[in-house]
Amino acid sequence: GTNGKSTTCKLIELFLTESGVPTWLGGNFGEPLVEYLHKQKNAGPDDPKPKVVVAEVSSFQLEHSERFTPQNIVFTNLAENHQDRYRSMEDYVNAKRRIFQNTNQSTTSILNADDNAVVELARDPAVQRGRIFYFSRKPQLEPQIMTIGGAVCIKNEIRVRTGPEIETYTVKQMKMRGKHSIDNIMAASLAAREHGATHDAIQKVIDTYPGMPHRLEYVRRVGGVEFFNDSKATNVHAVFRALDAFEENIILIMGGKDTNLSYEALRDVVKRKVKTLILVGEAKERINRDIGDFSETFLIGTFEEAVLIAYQKSRIADTVLLSPGASSFDMFDSYEERGNYFKEIVKRFR
Repeated sequence: GTNGKSTTCKLIELFLTESGVPTWLGGNFGEPLVEYLHKQKNAGPDDPKPKVVVAEVSSFQLEHSERFTPQNIVFTNLAENHQDRYRSMEDYVNAKRRIFQNTNQSTTSILNADDNAVVELARDPAVQRGRIFYFSRKPQLEPQIMTIGGAVCIKNEIRVRTGPEIETYTVKQMKMRGKHSIDNIMAASLAAREHGATHDAIQKVIDTYPGMPHRLEYVRRVGGVEFFNDSKATNVHAVFRALDAFEENIILIMGGKDTNLSYEALRDVVKRKVKTLILVGEAKERINRDIGDFSETFLIGTFEEAVLIAYQKSRIADTVLLSPGASSFDMFDSYEERGNYFKEIVKRFR
């Protein structure tokens, strides 16, 4: 999918390891899958062998895959991204679609029923060859999904069915922020239940796991103002999900490398929730053209200055949110470096 891959993979690993199932996590997340396979090929009889391999796979990797045949495929969502690499949204979707090229009757695909682009993708004959579990936050889909198998969240309760029984989980104590975190939990629980994760283990992780760094990561409170680091938000869809996690009075820091994205889809949510928009980096002019008229907006020269002005503009009960909507490569080597620098600056505030 476009967003949520790393968190969903991490949740699957946590659900399984907490259940006592030996699990390896990697791919685009940590150790490359090919390196892991090479090690396993040369492993001795006494070397540990995981029962489950969880691999995060990007569109870039899928472009060149030919024989990749996952037993389970989790597709989180689909939105415009990497427009500097792909000539069109269709090219991007076709790269993602390649994950389904070798499906068979034993394949289980776990798909987001609330994402129209993913639902459209599910009509592909390759997807239809195997079993499909849908997950959704729409109560009206519960009867259909619980009949065929899948997961639905209604209010604070997630219902999951992968076999004859329905498991129920509560998200009242969930540590991760944002409604999209519920999507990730539903997708991960479906995949993990397929491989032996227990109810108690899944519930424990839901109640205690704070989420991954740089994904709506709480930094600190200073003078009644809360700071959140969402540096991993490198596209419009991710920014929308971040803003959806808060009510209003947001001071939003955006900008980074210009990859020809359109930010017009953010106009309504920016108008409703963002009191001040701080723009920085190569993409600041493009973002300003698309959404600058819908909030008090400042175009800033340096990243540090952007964070300082965000703090100066903040008042008690405000939220300062770094959710760039662009990659970091105009100023930083990675989104991690950008997020860590943001946290470093914020920790200086008194």
